[in-house]
Amino acid sequence: MRKDFPVAFAAFKRSRLAFVALAATFTFACGAVPASVQATVEPTATIHYTPAPTATPRPVVITPAPTATPVPGPNFDELPAAANNPGDLAKQIIATEWALRDPAATNKQLAWYGHLEQLTLGRLADFPEWRDAVLGELPESLRIAYAGTMDAGKQLRLLAGPIPTRLPDWKIVEPASIDELMGFYKEAEATFGVPWYYLASIHLVETRMGRIRGLSSAGAQGPMQFMPATWAAYGKGDINDNHDSILGAARYLKANGAPDNMQKALFAYNHSQFYVNALIGYAEVMKNDPLAYRGYHGWQVYYPTKDGPVLLATGWEKT
Repeated sequence: MRKDFPVAFAAFKRSRLAFVALAATFTFACGAVPASVQATVEPTATIHYTPAPTATPRPVVITPAPTATPVPGPNFDELPAAANNPGDLAKQIIATEWALRDPAATNKQLAWYGHLEQLTLGRLADFPEWRDAVLGELPESLRIAYAGTMDAGKQLRLLAGPIPTRLPDWKIVEPASIDELMGFYKEAEATFGVPWYYLASIHLVETRMGRIRGLSSAGAQGPMQFMPATWAAYGKGDINDNHDSILGAARYLKANGAPDNMQKALFAYNHSQFYVNALIGYAEVMKNDPLAYRGYHGWQVYYPTKDGPVLLATGWEKT
């Protein structure tokens, strides 16, 4: 199933509690010493006592604790942006990765955070000297998955060829949902024995989970990018349908050694060891942390140009 470089590749590129302590001050007044009594017979000396001064009550003023200013959450209607320094980037990655694993997150939020994950990876690709400082701030459970994703992306960048001189003849569409695609991967796994995470890796790299509609430079078609002759031999149904294309990919991989020899099967899919390394890298991340798939599902289509990567958002079509 040899074909050119996968079409979807492009540059990957606190509230604080305040406590107020109130101290109460008590004033005590002491009585005066009695005056001396004169030693005379007549008249009898009058003893005058100076009354103890009465303390003026002081009102107790309770200063209310300052109200913590809530930290605004993300605006999910705006495009995310990666932080511009290692410290803030590490905090952003932690928040992003936990959000992607939050069972209460909506599909809109997952898509937004998946896009942000992609942008943070791009930032570290642009500033590799930040890597150790940023990864050192991440909890181990997040660090392993994030570092694995970084390394897989590095393998893909080794495939980079000349920068295109024009935008591709593509149409960008909304992908099928996370759950729907997972159902297709699992069906293919049950039918052909190919682990679902390898199929998700191919889908991610080739067309960003089916976002890209159009031909590769070599003429490959559909969400899993089949050459027409290969589809004729291994495909059934509609080459542009996610379900049919995913099952076709599993059938092809099975015929070429999967699941016993995934290296051989993936190399048959695209004759590049960098490509194979990248697919295995993403697959290993999802195998060890299945929720990482939710982040990958949100990755967008960025296309390289001489002025930098260009986002081809849902609905984009070359005119």
